This record gives sequence, C-alpha cells and structure tokens, in this order.
Amino acid sequence: MSMFRVFDISGSAVSAQSQRLNVVASNLANADSVAGPDGQAYKARQVVFQTVLMGATAGTPGPADASVEGASAGVKVSTITESDVPGRKVHMPAHPAADAEGYVTFSNVNAVEEMVNMISASRSYQNNIEVMNTAKSMLQKTLQMGQGA
Repeated sequence: MSMFRVFDISGSAVSAQSQRLNVVASNLANADSVAGPDGQAYKARQVVFQTVLMGATAGTPGPADASVEGASAGVKVSTITESDVPGRKVHMPAHPAADAEGYVTFSNVNAVEEMVNMISASRSYQNNIEVMNTAKSMLQKTLQMGQGA
C-alpha cells in the first residue's frame, strides 16, 4: 500500500466522522423540542457508515479478485436514518402544544446517548488526524534522508 493512500483512507474517515458530529449536534440541539404545528416531534437521526474500496484497479486482467488487489478500504456515510422510538410524552395540560389529553410530545433524542456518540466521533476524528500527521512526518523524514545521500 502506498503511503499516499493513507491520506485517502484517513481523509474518508475524517469526512464521515465530521458528518456524524453534525448529526449529533443537530440531535442535541433538538433534544428538548416539542412537536411542531404538524404534530410531529423531531426524531433523532443516526449516521450509517459503509465500507468503500479505494484505489481498486478496475479492468485489470488476471484472477477474479485482481480488481481489488492493492485496494484499501475507506469509509463513507451511506445513509442518515431517523429513529423509530416514539417521542416522550409529558403531562402538561397548560402547554400550548398539549394534545386533547394534556400530553406534550417531545423529541425522542436521548441526550446521554448523543453525548457518548459525540465523544466517540470526536475521538475517531482526532485519531484519523493523528494518522495523517504521522504519515506526513514519515514522508518528510524520508525526503530528508534522500537529500542527505
């Protein structure tokens, strides 16, 4: 595997984790929102990742798996799904958004789960940045060794 492919792999992961952080931020921002005028409360969203082959040499003659020989795996966001969990209902008869029984429907966002998700995404993002910095440092040292010869 080429050292330059490390940047592609880590770059795809950084991009995916960035999207994950944006979704988590949106979920946290709407954690205490109530149902809108349409009667629907905000639904928590989750990012679904997919493995992507990077650097595959398509159309290479030879064995059946030659198209993936030398390829590496990256990651991308395949979809963003909405949670099916019903929103929490709180009895607040005086609230303007209360239904006929006096319940207000809030979003189904679990703030604790979202904070854990945010920490995980942030650490993955940081780790991939560190991988790119290490690869950059190794390439720089390799160039310096070549100049000294």
